Amino acid sequence: MFNLRKCLAAVCLVASIAPVHARDYHYSDAHLHYVDFFQESDGMKRLLKAMDAGNIDHVMISGIPVAKKWHENEPKRPRYYAGDDAPVYWYSATDVVVAAALKKLDEQHRHRFHPFLSGFNPNDKNADAHIRRMLELDPGLWQGLGEIFTRHDDVTALTEGDTPRANNEALTRVYHLAAEYDLPVMLHSNITSKRERNPLYLSELEDALRNHPHTRFIWAHAGTSMELHRHQEKLEFLLPTVQRLLDDYPNLYIDLSWTMLRPYLLDESDTPVQDWVSLVEKHPTRFMIGSDVVGRFEGLGDGMRAFDPFLDALPEAVAKKVARDNFLAVLPKKKAEKN
Repeated sequence: MFNLRKCLAAVCLVASIAPVHARDYHYSDAHLHYVDFFQESDGMKRLLKAMDAGNIDHVMISGIPVAKKWHENEPKRPRYYAGDDAPVYWYSATDVVVAAALKKLDEQHRHRFHPFLSGFNPNDKNADAHIRRMLELDPGLWQGLGEIFTRHDDVTALTEGDTPRANNEALTRVYHLAAEYDLPVMLHSNITSKRERNPLYLSELEDALRNHPHTRFIWAHAGTSMELHRHQEKLEFLLPTVQRLLDDYPNLYIDLSWTMLRPYLLDESDTPVQDWVSLVEKHPTRFMIGSDVVGRFEGLGDGMRAFDPFLDALPEAVAKKVARDNFLAVLPKKKAEKN
């Protein structure tokens, strides 16, 4: 005879000793470059395959606003922008490459991509006019601006022309245009230099935040970079700085792409850092994650899943916002409503 009481007891015993399954995340990659510094790419077919394999529902997709020069005096083509001393130069055609790739997609795939326009010189006060022309050429295509390169390690040193600043006059005009079109702005503005152990360049970002309250800013990897980490390992002032900025500026959002993963979000043993967990819990709609890959997509899923230990330390509802929904919410209102 079937004994219901014993059966239920057995089920409860199995449930009590069975391992807890990890959460099943779906992601938005909030920081992806379709091309590399030579304006080359693995292509859309490989990108879609990597997205499907990695549970990546949506991506911010942009070009690279500079191109690396293969100098006449170099016998071998460099493999990266830092491969030799040849300069990089502003390259507007990067947006043409991105747009052409997107226009070949059917609607089933097209809605997963959120293109940001990046191919303009942030030192040129004509930049806003160029952006306006690009927006008018493809109405409804572009959903944001950036990644805009300002303070950017060796890219800054190699870029032909003046060093861009997040608070220069040319970008002031761009920020006004972004507010007019309801476009978020992803800004790369390093918080300091390789050797200064203080937020040396913070005022440049903060000027932009303060003077453009109607423009939504996504701070690329919170002003950090791998080059900064090579010289300083960990910026001890970063956490209190981000805390204050989020409290002071409701138009600021933080991109937690790869240089933020360690040593900030996870410690040496891959344990979530509680201070950062608490900060994200305090501002649950202001953080997003990204891969920051450049034209190569083979490890895309692994790069996004690397955030799982940190996400697992958050309340589940907050974790899902950070993993997927916060990026979608920062897009122009009409686009955000469709997702």
